Amino acid sequence: MKQSLNREKKLFLTLFLSLLLCSLFAGTKKNYKLWYNKPATKWSSEALPLGNGALGCMVYGGVNRENIQFNENTLWIGDENRTGAYQNFGNIYIDFNSDKKETLYKRELNISKAVHTITYTQNGVRYKREYFISYPSKVMVLHFTADKPNAYDNVKISLKDAHKAISKIEQKNSIAIKGNLKDYIFKDDKGIGYKFYLDYKAKLKVITKNGKITTNNDGTITVSETNNFTILLAAATNFTNDRSKNWRKKLPEKEMDILLNTASIKTFPALKNEHIKDYRKLFDRFDIDLGKTNDQIRNQPLDKRLHNYKSGKKDPELEELICQVGRYYVISASRCGLPSNLQGIWNNSNTPPWRCDFHSDVNLQMNYWLVDQSNLSDCFQPLADWMMSIREVRKKETYNTFKKRGWIMHAENGPFGGSTWQWSKGDSAWLLQCLWSHYQFTLDKKYLEKFAYPLMKDVCEFWVDDLKKLPDGKLVSPNGYSPEHGPREDGVSFDQQLIWNLFGNFIKASNTLGIKNDFTAKIAEMQKHLLGPKIGKWGQLQEWMKDRDDPKDKHRHLSHMIAIHPSHQISPITTPELAKAAAVSMVARGDASTGWSKAWKINIWARLQNGNHAYKLINEFIKNNLYSNLFGYHPPFQMDCNFGYVSGVCEMLLQSHSGFIQLLPALPDVWKSGSVKGIKARNAFILDIEWKDGELKEATIFSEKGAPCRIYSKDELKITCKGKKIALKKEKENIFSFQTKKGAVYKITPKNK
Repeated sequence: MKQSLNREKKLFLTLFLSLLLCSLFAGTKKNYKLWYNKPATKWSSEALPLGNGALGCMVYGGVNRENIQFNENTLWIGDENRTGAYQNFGNIYIDFNSDKKETLYKRELNISKAVHTITYTQNGVRYKREYFISYPSKVMVLHFTADKPNAYDNVKISLKDAHKAISKIEQKNSIAIKGNLKDYIFKDDKGIGYKFYLDYKAKLKVITKNGKITTNNDGTITVSETNNFTILLAAATNFTNDRSKNWRKKLPEKEMDILLNTASIKTFPALKNEHIKDYRKLFDRFDIDLGKTNDQIRNQPLDKRLHNYKSGKKDPELEELICQVGRYYVISASRCGLPSNLQGIWNNSNTPPWRCDFHSDVNLQMNYWLVDQSNLSDCFQPLADWMMSIREVRKKETYNTFKKRGWIMHAENGPFGGSTWQWSKGDSAWLLQCLWSHYQFTLDKKYLEKFAYPLMKDVCEFWVDDLKKLPDGKLVSPNGYSPEHGPREDGVSFDQQLIWNLFGNFIKASNTLGIKNDFTAKIAEMQKHLLGPKIGKWGQLQEWMKDRDDPKDKHRHLSHMIAIHPSHQISPITTPELAKAAAVSMVARGDASTGWSKAWKINIWARLQNGNHAYKLINEFIKNNLYSNLFGYHPPFQMDCNFGYVSGVCEMLLQSHSGFIQLLPALPDVWKSGSVKGIKARNAFILDIEWKDGELKEATIFSEKGAPCRIYSKDELKITCKGKKIALKKEKENIFSFQTKKGAVYKITPKNK
């Protein structure tokens, strides 16, 4: 009886804490929407994306013919030697057998619910479509209704494969496409076919309560005499993220049938509510308020709002929306399976730009910078899983090529660990920086022990074997590379900064796990002798060991800025002279660039604590690097643009990279008053921050793990917990610390206000 009461007490406390967190550290449940008054005609710039991490689609919203192009994130060709390419899966076409003109047309993607809605009136009938891809049910759901009986008549539904599979009827209400990518002849530049060919299948099921369903000899289905029908789609391949199983498993056809049958038993409202509830558990953790947009601008279609922004009209709510859109893309593209590629999971080509690969000399890292900051840590695991899966592939090629332990990468990578492009030695260390950072945000020791630590140890082994000692005793990377330009030579800053960061993080990880051995001591000693950042003859932060930087160089890559972002080796607070040199280099590089580069520059200027310069780049990014559907472009479309934007906004409002939290470190003048809720800091803290007239008004910190909290502030702060004042220890100038308790909430206000 006593044990039962204790369980009930614990359950009550857990429920109470959950409700408290929902009220303190969650978004305000705004309805963020992208809406337009006409259908899309262009895939990359107008169609709108849906996804559940594995399955994704682009919606056009055509009136007389709907086109929904879809992907599944494991549909790849390639092998352990060559990159291959991410593949288009196919299209769903719905022909409505009508040529009447529509009125009151509106298509809307509600990213607060991950639901796409299309409404219009045609021939006196009001039509409505609702689309989403459910993570709990693992299926795409397309629901069609009309306000008059029999409004849908002779509607033809087709499922078309992007390769060679023929559509076939399965049962009286289902269409399937099934194939093997070996049947699709795809060869690399040397005319050599790939080793691993995956099986794949997609199946859709049509459901109507009061209408007729007929099958046709051409593999299509016709729906008639109804005002309500639903299409469900499941898709999969036989890929498994496991090299020991030769990357393949049995094609899960029975599982797909179970998913479709289970979903078809549920009502549409039940499917929709289940989907929204699941999605909002992630999306609602974070919200941001950067100011108010006037009603005249806010109430216009998004393409018009972008046009107005480009003409100089202020729209802070658009800046918020773009931040939340990036979070929507992460939830939609990185919840399971492979990590988000260059285009997330959305791709309509079998020969996509840069193969839609996992590009590791900045782009893949940029895809994951925002994940922890914007309170979406659940979406990080696909990156860690993939890196662990390709570990042995990379070890084998690294040893065969360099005769050294550990592993490094090419800048271009496929799911099987292969690559057709050049080596970029620092990339693996850069990706491991992402893995270590994820631990810092979560303090998940099991993850650290299983994923981050062993991978870091591998790559440390490579550099132990590869580093070269100069006559002065400094250690440098031989024959290094500064992506994606310049000479290959010893001691390039890209490699040096990444090795310094890797060694330092490995030492911290070893200490966290209680691992003390000769190898850890060796890494600590070698880190002391690494060649560090250097200031050149025109006051710049050098990109190479030799003082060869050209002040007229406008290259898009900023490979010598890693020490500022995403690393913490250089900071205006800890290393002001080096930070000043970095700013000189950044000014010389200029602001104009490709979309992803501009997004990275937002982050760098935020780390340099120049909020007005960071905002200048935000403004230019929105004006010059977004399509009307808010896809960022390089050009062409690349998802890292959107992800880097979110990270940059977070860095402007909160930084925690140098062992302490700094509130509003790069707040621009234009964001005079506002708030951010649910933003994360390292050491597993979640914060709400509110500011007014450019100054901190109040902040609230929730401690997930009870870690020590260190805060950097030039002003004196007052910290309370449950109304009681918390004593602050002044460690040194402007740095204050206190010990938190797990699950406790702390309120921060300026002491004299």
